[in-house]
Amino acid sequence: MDLLTPALIGIGLSMDCFAVSLAIGTTTKTRLIYAAAIIALCFGAFQAGMTVIGWVAGVSLIGLISAYDHWIAFILLAIVGGKMIWEGIREDEDEAPVEVIRLVPLIVLSFVTSIDALAVGVSFGVLQTAVLLPALIIGIVCFVISFAGVMLGEQLETILGNKMEIFGGFILVLIGIKIFYEHMIG
Repeated sequence: MDLLTPALIGIGLSMDCFAVSLAIGTTTKTRLIYAAAIIALCFGAFQAGMTVIGWVAGVSLIGLISAYDHWIAFILLAIVGGKMIWEGIREDEDEAPVEVIRLVPLIVLSFVTSIDALAVGVSFGVLQTAVLLPALIIGIVCFVISFAGVMLGEQLETILGNKMEIFGGFILVLIGIKIFYEHMIG
């Protein structure tokens, strides 16, 4: 796998983290760099870790599904991307910003925003793709995007809002199409 694909996947997966980071950035007025670093580290670590966990699950299933692996990867990425697009279009007004950085809420947010990475990891496992470098790239991309999200906070949330999640969803769907296309031709 080239380095661009996991970077693009990382961008797509990081849109939920970016949205949460923006919300946190709007409520965190003191020690902003510290908050940004902690949040970005947790989000990035969970994105990378869940990718690896999903890969392990995907590798265990390969004997059963190798003839359909490209379909599974395409469907999983299309579902995750479609979900992100739908949530971005839906514009939930009842989502409250996170007010305080505490361990339990941060772990819960990190887990919830990285569930999509689990599905991507399953895709990697099913396709028998190496996972450590892509997971590391996904984690680093998520770290950078989450850090930027906290730092940019209120300004970007006001300007872009749900468009970032829609953009991330489109990236994942396009990557699913690319995987499907490459396996159908190759």
